[in-house]
Amino acid sequence: MIPVILSGGSGTRLWPLSRSQYPKQFLPLVSGNSMLQETMLRIQSLPTMQAPIAICNEVHRFLMAKQLYDIEAIPSAIILEPMGKNTAPAVALAALSAESPDDVLLVLAADHVISDTDAFHAAIHHAEALARQGLLVTFGIVPNSPEIGYGYIKQGSALENTAYNVAAFVEKPDLATANQYLQSGEYLWNSGMFAFTAGSFLAELEKFNPEMLECCTQALASAKADLDFIRIDKAIFAKCPSDSIDYAVMEKTDKAAVIPLDAGWNDVGSWSALWDVRDKDNNGNAINGDVITIDTHNSLIHAENKLVTVIGVDDLVVVETKDAVMIASKDGSQSVKDVVGQLIKLSRSEAETHPKVFRPWGSYDSVDSGDRYQTKLIVVNPGAKLSVQQHHHRAEHWIVVKGTAMVSLNDDKTLLFENESIYIPIGTIHCLENPGVIPLEVVEVQSGTYLGEDDIVRYSDQYGRV
Repeated sequence: MIPVILSGGSGTRLWPLSRSQYPKQFLPLVSGNSMLQETMLRIQSLPTMQAPIAICNEVHRFLMAKQLYDIEAIPSAIILEPMGKNTAPAVALAALSAESPDDVLLVLAADHVISDTDAFHAAIHHAEALARQGLLVTFGIVPNSPEIGYGYIKQGSALENTAYNVAAFVEKPDLATANQYLQSGEYLWNSGMFAFTAGSFLAELEKFNPEMLECCTQALASAKADLDFIRIDKAIFAKCPSDSIDYAVMEKTDKAAVIPLDAGWNDVGSWSALWDVRDKDNNGNAINGDVITIDTHNSLIHAENKLVTVIGVDDLVVVETKDAVMIASKDGSQSVKDVVGQLIKLSRSEAETHPKVFRPWGSYDSVDSGDRYQTKLIVVNPGAKLSVQQHHHRAEHWIVVKGTAMVSLNDDKTLLFENESIYIPIGTIHCLENPGVIPLEVVEVQSGTYLGEDDIVRYSDQYGRV
């Protein structure tokens, strides 16, 4: 089987932790690994599993690559989408990339939690067998509550070994209808996970949405290799219809099958859902960071930088990051996405980035800023190198606080050690690299009339960002 990891979500409901340039699938929300890494680790032990195909927005390409390589899940391809077109085109690109139409694709979201790995593995083995019979298999979650935030799948006639034909896909219901679904025992939550052969999926897509298949075929045929990535043709892909797998294929095909899955699944689609899966203290509080609670119950408190104290409240979500604080009732935490919408309208950076920004060479963290100055902590990975660049509106001072730095200024190179510094005047072509074996840490002080990140001219870059 080939895992197909879909990583196109922006995770707006988990703001301020999740942001568009660093969404929830790349965050360690439940364990020390990111949700993407947990998704891969969950299936790596299966003997029939091949190298994964990962699909993500091009903005997240280096995050995707680094996190997969860190757990030695070396992908066969990382396909970059220039814009989101929902799940059906993404899976079509993966199916077209498979070596054989008989390859079974296991389509997984990058940001789900599954606590019972053994039960999940058993369901995967069952799905593989059904997929090889030409069926398009989805995993339906056995419901334990009348959830109104999920779509449902109605079970049809029985197939072998507790699988069923799909009778119907049902939209998110109201509470009364969800209760009826739960009591009937005929309905399952729609997990958004699938298994089918590449050929079976493409044949059904050609039948029901030939325009989508044609666009994906042409976009992939015109794709270009870029380091470890496959950049599909932007102009062609822009014309592709946008649709989910459910709407494009699964609701129309007569080959849909569903396997009931009871494995502690959670899509962590809100702060209340994250509270469900996190460990809790004796008062039902899920706590992360430097937190003191008094007379507080059934709440989620997440502190990253400061001491957070919570007194005399129940069913609350409190999240503190370096640049934002979010407080919400646990029941109302689904509305966090509306806050993100307002931030976007106001062109606030807090909707997109954290103060700590990750780059392919390492990261930088904003420490302080004023009218004509800005201070950052730059961390450069061993052997990594920033682009050769120039600024028209700012000068920079670099002070090495850890490691060794190789600094290029125009045609001159200087090796700097800890506690040494250098000045980069406005207009100077310069570069910073780490020739050492430990991370390089540099305090950068910028000064000038304009300090935006777009004041940069790249002359060369080993990560293809020129």
